[in-house]
Amino acid sequence: MTDMKEIAAIDEMVAKARVAQNSYEAKGSQALFDSACQAVAWVLMEPTRNKMLAEMAVAETGLGRVEDKIRKNHNKTLGLMRDLKDVTSFGHLGDDAVTGLSSYLRPKGVIAAIVPSTNPLATPVNNIINALKTGNAIILAPSPKGVKPLTTMLTDIHQALGRFGLPDNLVQMVPAPPSRAKTERLMKLADLVVVTGSQNNVRAGYESGTPAIGVGAGNVVTIIDETADIAAAAQKIAASKTFDNATSCSSENSVIAVDAVYDEVVAALAGAGGLLLNTSQVERLEKLHWHDGKMTTTLLAQDIDKVLGEMGMLEDAPPATQFLVAPQSEIGPEHPMTGEKMARFLALHRASDFDDALAKAVAIQDFQGAGHSLGLHSTNDARAHRLAMEAKTCRVIVNQAHCFATGGFFNNGLPFSLTMGCGSWGGNSIDDNLNWRHFVNRVDVVRVVPERRPELDEIFGDYWDRFGK
Repeated sequence: MTDMKEIAAIDEMVAKARVAQNSYEAKGSQALFDSACQAVAWVLMEPTRNKMLAEMAVAETGLGRVEDKIRKNHNKTLGLMRDLKDVTSFGHLGDDAVTGLSSYLRPKGVIAAIVPSTNPLATPVNNIINALKTGNAIILAPSPKGVKPLTTMLTDIHQALGRFGLPDNLVQMVPAPPSRAKTERLMKLADLVVVTGSQNNVRAGYESGTPAIGVGAGNVVTIIDETADIAAAAQKIAASKTFDNATSCSSENSVIAVDAVYDEVVAALAGAGGLLLNTSQVERLEKLHWHDGKMTTTLLAQDIDKVLGEMGMLEDAPPATQFLVAPQSEIGPEHPMTGEKMARFLALHRASDFDDALAKAVAIQDFQGAGHSLGLHSTNDARAHRLAMEAKTCRVIVNQAHCFATGGFFNNGLPFSLTMGCGSWGGNSIDDNLNWRHFVNRVDVVRVVPERRPELDEIFGDYWDRFGK
């Protein structure tokens, strides 16, 4: 297919999406929108289909673990539906007699959603549900390896939405095979671009000329201080690091332990399945995972047996080994362990005290991951407040398994999401978890009310008292 034909195909797809969206909004109601969300959610959550799609996703992408993707598909979708239940996301919100404002919510229009190979099912479903909850149409642009599972899932989604008389064009996918030309054209024509994945895609979204929501790079650093429950912290870190073979941008990439408990942390990580590497093994790990500063796919989101085999350690590693621990003393671009790994190993740094740990965490995320999130295992809550005010991070995850908590979970207050905004520190337009509120336009009807003009001394009185007029 030539570039011109590709562009024409995208133009036609967007035009059809606009027709579908206009109809959906015109005959829309909160009840219809909520029913559409239920239909899409159950397509992925239905146990037999969830298992089949998870198996297909791992087979096609070569990334992650089937059993973990099943859990992710279920929990992320269930949590999102919990967040959306009984939420008014369309139409008249209410009237305020004091301000004279009547507020309404309207759809953005056609959403372009760029989704990664690491989450070829949960991420697009999250985007589809948020779009349909708010009256939008959506067109998905998957990675090449995510085409087959998404195509299969969309067939069932169309069938489910058809029960409500909703057209297939309300939820579409860029024609296979995906290409840069198709994705760029889609982003240019859409009303909102949502990008989860590579920083190249995020930058392309921001450069498209369309309002865009992109996410920054993940590179989670977790601090363990002397007040922490060390054994519990190690178990949580292990669960997070190994889940879905570390495909999540929210899994721990570096752990910083203060000197007073460093040896205890090493022992606890070993007890949780972490194998401590020596200097020569760390050097081999670096050479395997990075070439000329770029991450390779050799260990990317692979099972631990594959990682140990590539390391030449399969026969010697303890049977309980689940992830690797690479001690580090240096931070910076010339030290690849400073960055994101997306594999079953993490860097371990030693800090003299909490102040030193905070400085090291900031240095790591100044290199990569600014704005995303930091972890803290501690019983000193004041230290969480210090991280919030001194680090460049939009989330401080306290005493939790990071990859489960950052995108919202049933035991914390964050919205369920697979797309975490990183604020200005991460070069993003949002600093919260992507949610339905990002998919709507707010409209205010403005009326005249009694004038509320303050006297000058109400505003400047305390200033004049101190410095005069």
